[in-house]
Amino acid sequence: MNETIDVLIIGAGVSGINMACRLKAEQPHRRFLVLERRERIGGTWDLFRYPGVRSDSDMFTYGFQFKPWRDYRTLADGESIRRYLRDTARDTGVLDQIEYGIHCTSAEWDSREQRWTVTAVQAPGGEVVHYKARFIVSCQGYFSHDQGYQPQFEGQARFQGQLIHPQQWPENLDYTGKKVVVIGSGATAVTLVPALAEKAAAVTMLQRSPTYIFSLPGWDRITQVLSKILPFGWSFALARKRNLHLWQTTYRLCKRYPKAARKFFVGQARRHLGERFTQKDFNPRYEPWDQRLCAVPDANLFTAIRSGKASVVTDGIAGFTADGIRLVSGKELKADIVVTATGLALQLFGGMRISVDGAPYDASRKMIYKSVLLQDLPNFGWVFGYINLSWTMKADMSSLYLCRLLDYLDQTGASVVIPRDRQGMALESSVMEQLSAGYVQRDKHLLPRQGRAQPWMVRNHYHQDRKMMLEMPIADPQHPETIAPLQKFAHAA
Repeated sequence: MNETIDVLIIGAGVSGINMACRLKAEQPHRRFLVLERRERIGGTWDLFRYPGVRSDSDMFTYGFQFKPWRDYRTLADGESIRRYLRDTARDTGVLDQIEYGIHCTSAEWDSREQRWTVTAVQAPGGEVVHYKARFIVSCQGYFSHDQGYQPQFEGQARFQGQLIHPQQWPENLDYTGKKVVVIGSGATAVTLVPALAEKAAAVTMLQRSPTYIFSLPGWDRITQVLSKILPFGWSFALARKRNLHLWQTTYRLCKRYPKAARKFFVGQARRHLGERFTQKDFNPRYEPWDQRLCAVPDANLFTAIRSGKASVVTDGIAGFTADGIRLVSGKELKADIVVTATGLALQLFGGMRISVDGAPYDASRKMIYKSVLLQDLPNFGWVFGYINLSWTMKADMSSLYLCRLLDYLDQTGASVVIPRDRQGMALESSVMEQLSAGYVQRDKHLLPRQGRAQPWMVRNHYHQDRKMMLEMPIADPQHPETIAPLQKFAHAA
């Protein structure tokens, strides 16, 4: 590609579509392009297609601020979210700016030319293509789309049934009348179990340890009523503000009063399950929000367990047998299908290799500036959402910050911006260290480092982030040496 694009957005999921829409609205003069590895829009919501796949955040905060989610379902299914993304891209005019089937394999920065060269493989033929850009925004998430985390169990090859990871769910899999075991207790497992229980003969959630599960109303009746009496859109805006406040308050209360929070969540499970409740299965070893809470709509997981269609077993796996799983306790679970909902495999930038003037860039030894820019990396934004709120809330602020930054470069007549750490702010902990989830702890060495203080500290605090990204000057007067425009703008392509 001979033309140099102003901004190259990689990924057409929630973050990428959000960035493209903001860029088109805030800076319509700027040329941009969205590259998507898959054959259609959606990212995560096109990749995962297992039964019952849905959001684990409420849709009023997960949806875009500039295009409210106009449905009363609290947690939406994956295909509805994908259609919402497609409709948003179409309605805002960015759909034509997306190229599909483009797998970006490397990005190389040339300081002399002041631009990036992205090398990609184009499906389906495997042709190698190149893109030139002055600025890259990575919206590729933080996990591998090729495969999830798949542990190897003793005797696994002996199993005569089907072994499936949710990330590679077989199309048209018939589990009607089958005995299914779901290994795991995270968001994927608690979504799968009630969905599978509708047709399967029996579904067992086999967990090494329990997680916190809480029920949300599946239908927002308050917003439904308000939408009939308030001007168009007001009810959805109020729902967004209300839910943001509720999620933030819940997180803070859990961290400040963990014993009370534990009592609340465990008590909710006890009320829903009645005589089927056991401390072993529903009282986690960790404190609330040491791992992300698992939300279920209308207590559907608890309902499936209480009805006898599903069950929970807390035990270790000794190995597989020909027709099931042998547990550490000596018991055996019979299974026709085993689903390994064992988590994600972390991967930065979709596996894309990054180099600066020929030198490989290692993000795991760097920090993140204002939660968006990577230390010592020229003209590169990384959109990374919240771990304690809806992903989109932070992704949107990141997009708006990047629009402000591009304006700042224009105003100063500069073309390159590089965050520098002059004060030795890096810690050894990663930016997701506060989560004890298995997928984080397994691969935390791949993640960027946490910083001691702003602007290098990733706080996961909405109001503090909003002030830092959207209200403070781009040239931070408290840290003027941290980020400064370099080199005058090169107008030639």
